[in-house]
Amino acid sequence: MKKIKKILIANRGEIAVRIIHAAKELDIVCVAVYSEVDRLALHVQKADEVYPIIQKEIEPYLDMNQLLQVADKAKVDAIHPGYGFLSENAVFARKVQEAGFIFIGPGHESIRLMGDKLLAKQMAEKVGVDVIPGFLVNDQHDPELISKIERIGYPIMIKARAGGGGKGMRIVQNENQLLEQVGQSIREAKAAFGDGGVFVEKYIEKPRHIEFQILADHHGNAVHLFERECSIQRRHQKVIEEAPSAILDEELRKKMGEAALRLVKACNYTNAGTLEFILDEHKNFYFLEMNTRLQVEHPVTEYITGLDLVKQQIWIAEGKPLSFNQKDLKIHGHAIELRVYAEDPTNSFLPDIGILRKYVLPKGIGIRVDDGYTEGAEIPIEYDPLIAKLIAFGSTRNEAIARMKRAIGDYEIEGVKNTLEFGKFVMNSQAFCTGKFHTGFIAQELDKFNEMNDDITGSMIAALVSYKFVNKFELVKIEDKPSSKNRWRERRK
Repeated sequence: MKKIKKILIANRGEIAVRIIHAAKELDIVCVAVYSEVDRLALHVQKADEVYPIIQKEIEPYLDMNQLLQVADKAKVDAIHPGYGFLSENAVFARKVQEAGFIFIGPGHESIRLMGDKLLAKQMAEKVGVDVIPGFLVNDQHDPELISKIERIGYPIMIKARAGGGGKGMRIVQNENQLLEQVGQSIREAKAAFGDGGVFVEKYIEKPRHIEFQILADHHGNAVHLFERECSIQRRHQKVIEEAPSAILDEELRKKMGEAALRLVKACNYTNAGTLEFILDEHKNFYFLEMNTRLQVEHPVTEYITGLDLVKQQIWIAEGKPLSFNQKDLKIHGHAIELRVYAEDPTNSFLPDIGILRKYVLPKGIGIRVDDGYTEGAEIPIEYDPLIAKLIAFGSTRNEAIARMKRAIGDYEIEGVKNTLEFGKFVMNSQAFCTGKFHTGFIAQELDKFNEMNDDITGSMIAALVSYKFVNKFELVKIEDKPSSKNRWRERRK
């Protein structure tokens, strides 16, 4: 390995900005790529060098050949894939290494092994970690499909073999829905990852989603950085994450952490990764999958450990050993992350697009915002609707919740619908505040949020109508993507 002086960031949005910030603190020159849609994006503005990537047969950020051509032209030492896109693509990792560049992530063999849900489960069983019963499906018309499912029983979960992020994921309650849902999952997985294989497994009722962040170097050292709770999800995509979990005690944390490290060492894994587990109502845990990359929710782990995970990735890629061991690591305080999406929670979290007419970030002690946009920027339809990640840190969970609520109130977004108000609703909910929730939280609580939102809107309308008659104002509804804080304006007659 060698000292990294210049890197290509093969990604976009807030994660590209996040990597640039860490790399520049290490005096590393940053090269960004951009599609036509992203030509004015924040990551393009912040990079030292920028190169366009053109839409051809495939999405530009998935075009391995173009990315490697840019890396060669820019004479970089390494490539950081971020998350999403090619970050968990073993072929890309191999091509990067064969082209003479350092891949800031695990080796391609580890990505292949642990990125394949079937092989990863087999590895887990081999090292004595419990897994949920399941099997691989490549064809919805497999003649043995129904009989295999009958052996594990309904309900079942379907998910993509080659990637995460909720793509290709479905819950099926009975045989009547099966073939249609499997077919849709296969098509969605193929479109998202180029691999239509899906994994079918027994669905655990009322589970908690707990994941362990790990770091492993090239010298045989591996540590876990404790857990993150990721149970607040919509469409199997995380919305709110926190560290540590409100439900784990020290004994369970130790058992799950040790299980994660057994898996890491068994597959000779290096760099950053995350082991995901399902925790049932009786606190039995089952290995779910491994994400062989940096996670969206990594900031909450950074807060409670004091480590910069992107810098750790770079140092590991340079061949440096970890500067700490498991005994050195302690949990300090509590951190919560809200993913601020351009989505309408009152309309099944459907994505919204438009211009950020007003965009004011919250500030103050314990508040961090990782974003990829500025005021006046456009939220495009072509990519994930994530605007930013809002992170609150406190000495206790209650303090973190209080700071999150304050930050949500100070965060101003106009021009697109967004998830800020829903985040505030979660922070105020009894289930979340007491730590008594599971992955079905949104499905159970969304009606309450919608009713509350309807009541607020109705009260606003009534107050404005009354004001109209007194002051002879006419109400005009703004149709061009109103924000939740400014749905109406007044026009004098």
